[in-house]
Amino acid sequence: MVTFPAGAPATHEPLPPAVLQDAAATFGMLAATARLQIVWLLSGGERDVGTLAEEVGQTVAAVSQHLAKLKLAGLVRARREGRRQVYLVDDPHVVEIVNLIVSHHGEPRTSRRHA
Repeated sequence: MVTFPAGAPATHEPLPPAVLQDAAATFGMLAATARLQIVWLLSGGERDVGTLAEEVGQTVAAVSQHLAKLKLAGLVRARREGRRQVYLVDDPHVVEIVNLIVSHHGEPRTSRRHA
């Protein structure tokens, strides 16, 4: 894992290929709008697949497939609550990334500077 000391500027050295592959895979998982919405909702609290399907506006089957991919990627996990599975985000760093990008894009487009 690449870490930067608190307050220190990030260096711009080449990253190891494994770090790049893992980062790209995480961004790839979040590139699908439905999966991004699911992670966003789960970052606010646990939900079952039926609730997520209703909130995302997709079928239970479709949301289940997205959850399976997110689970395989290690981004979400499930726990049993009686007869139902309850899903939650398994990586606090992913919650941070999603919150940052959503708040960034939540700003009006005219107020953002483009390079």
